[in-house]
Amino acid sequence: MRLLRHPLTHAVSLLLGSATQDLAFRLAQVALPLVVLGSTGSVALTGLVAGAEGVPVLLSPWWARRARQWVGSGRRLACLAVLDAAALSVVPAAALLGVVSAGVLLGAGLLLGVGETLGGPGRAALLAEVGDRLGADRAITLLTWQDLLRRVGMLVGPGLGAAGVALGFTTALLWVQAATVLVAGLLAWPVPGGTPAPAGPGCPPTPAIRSALVGRPEVLVGWVLRGTNSAVWFAFTLGLAVLGAQQGRPGVLYAWGMTGYGAGSVVGTLLAVPVVRRGRVLAVVSTAWTAAGAAWVLMGVWPTPFGAGLAAAAAGASVVVGITAVNAAITRTAEGAVRRTLLSGQAVVVSASSSVGMLLGGAVLGLLGVRSTLVASGLLVSAVSLAAPRLARRSGAQGPDPRVEIAPVVAADHGLDDLDPAVGVGQGVLELRE
Repeated sequence: MRLLRHPLTHAVSLLLGSATQDLAFRLAQVALPLVVLGSTGSVALTGLVAGAEGVPVLLSPWWARRARQWVGSGRRLACLAVLDAAALSVVPAAALLGVVSAGVLLGAGLLLGVGETLGGPGRAALLAEVGDRLGADRAITLLTWQDLLRRVGMLVGPGLGAAGVALGFTTALLWVQAATVLVAGLLAWPVPGGTPAPAGPGCPPTPAIRSALVGRPEVLVGWVLRGTNSAVWFAFTLGLAVLGAQQGRPGVLYAWGMTGYGAGSVVGTLLAVPVVRRGRVLAVVSTAWTAAGAAWVLMGVWPTPFGAGLAAAAAGASVVVGITAVNAAITRTAEGAVRRTLLSGQAVVVSASSSVGMLLGGAVLGLLGVRSTLVASGLLVSAVSLAAPRLARRSGAQGPDPRVEIAPVVAADHGLDDLDPAVGVGQGVLELRE
């Protein structure tokens, strides 16, 4: 029984639930548009669920300020899982009954968006709190592992989903996703919530995103760089899809690019903790996204399958290091309500900038051409990455010590067996986000 109550057991449960839930999402991502298309015959409706899902996330600063603080324990996370599973069951149930419509898809997407707005940051915050119990700076280690497992799912999920569709299990994959979300909720159920931490001087008990950023310039700069990269993400996903078709090889460049990005991000996740441990947040995020911008430029000037895959791998590794540094700044300088607010704010920034980019991306690609858009996007990301940290330093608004001291990784394979608290010292159809 003591083992079941140990923070390491809680960490494994949360990571296992997160990994299986994300893998099921990747499988369903392949099946959902096919179910919608087969039920309605409308291509226009295939992205409606994903589009509607983003609305509650974008509006969350106005409605979720108090609600996100409610998700402070595994039991409450499990309650949200019931909501998510119900929302995920809407489309396959409607397909079974032959009543799929725009209204049904819109309602399912909005419900999913509410669950994602609260559940995603809530799970990350709870995982970080478990990391705090394991030892100083273990929070960033666990968040980095969560990101690694997500990216492994990104690599293998689409292929498994395609195999399931080929075997005739298209609608079944949607039911599998709903069931997996419930299982993830059950795995989270035993995890206790942390002791509520004070919001800090000048911060209300349920802080707004803006007030939570006060005194944390490293987090703000990280968000600016993540937002910029997410806004031009369309140049990679949409751009490679269009360019491959223009070259007479539809899907080839996109496949090489996404595979390279996924592989690079897995390698980057394994290297991120040691890299971030040795640097300062502003320096790490600036270097990481400058390198990512250079990779987009390389992709534009070398638009071959090998060139796209190589450049995407470099971008994937660089972006992961930058994300880890931003997460480290959050977990080192905030806890409790403020930490949950910052993790929620980060999700809003990424979703909003990705949505705007995807909305305008087609027009930009048509106006400039794919290769020019890739080069321009890369130059923009690199320029912002070089300028933003310098502006933050010049303002003199330094927050808490930005150096991120992360517990050394003991196991040779960076496994979870190094998480003993005793060794702790003083983490739509097209993929829309990095």
